[in-house]
Amino acid sequence: MIEAGFTEFQTPILTSSSPEGARDYLVPSRVHPGMFYALPQAPQQFKQLLMVAGFDRYFQIAPCFRDEDGRADRSPGEFYQLDFEMSFVTQEDVWRAIEPVLHGVFEEFADGRAVSPAPFPRIPFDEAMAKYGTDKPDLRNPLEIADVGEVFAGSGFALFANAASRGAVVRAVAGPGAAGRPRSFFDRLEGWAKEQGAPGLGWLALGDGAARGPIAKFLDADRLGRLSQVTGAKSGDCIFFVCDRRDVADPLAGKLRTKLGEELALVEKNAFRFCWITDFPMYEWDEDAKKIVFSHNPFSMPQGELEALETQDPLTIKALPV
Repeated sequence: MIEAGFTEFQTPILTSSSPEGARDYLVPSRVHPGMFYALPQAPQQFKQLLMVAGFDRYFQIAPCFRDEDGRADRSPGEFYQLDFEMSFVTQEDVWRAIEPVLHGVFEEFADGRAVSPAPFPRIPFDEAMAKYGTDKPDLRNPLEIADVGEVFAGSGFALFANAASRGAVVRAVAGPGAAGRPRSFFDRLEGWAKEQGAPGLGWLALGDGAARGPIAKFLDADRLGRLSQVTGAKSGDCIFFVCDRRDVADPLAGKLRTKLGEELALVEKNAFRFCWITDFPMYEWDEDAKKIVFSHNPFSMPQGELEALETQDPLTIKALPV
């Protein structure tokens, strides 16, 4: 970071509250009875003051204190992050600055494992959700999700056809070589899907000029051919289906992709594969509150700036990460 022109700072720990995404830890003040310091959830206020003061490239290996439940990727209570700030730059400038650091750190401790070289792939949010069902895709898994709603429109499989006519989507994931698996394999996946909250899991096994499975009898040769074309499946493969509202189907299809990658031993071993997810939605619809809310945090710049805020449907506005 220093070689890239950044200046290292250590910002205060005892400070005033700077709300982030959790509750503050508080420290009572000896000299001001009844008053409390807050431990910073992030050095947000101080690093921006440094920008104002003229230090245009700041970094810190910063302690962050958040009174929240533990997560899989961090300890409860406190964690450290590489925190940095740059003035008058684009998101490409930020990516170019941090990619060598991420690549270099992982390569140093990779112990022979492969690490994605810079520049990392840039994947728009909508594409990530469509292909992988998540904004945190595991790119070691070669499987991709396909949209097959058009194939089922007007088909004899009423469950999918009727759902598609009401606005539902049909997602498919091809499982290479899975057609030869025993029936217990499909039963196990069916049980897994129900554990995820789905009513079941449709599937189709492709053979030479024929297909079998619960859906096979509802699809003619033309629709089977289109399914193979869209999903990339061939003889000996299986195609698995998810049908629901988009906000339900995409995450479930993403979990299915992960599950199949593990079950079929397709996930690349001994590798770290990075990407940047771009063009996040600025807003989303909160079904519980029945209103539009920020989809991640409000400290983002809308693409199109003020004009977008004044003229566009909020749900169409994309955000910049910087």
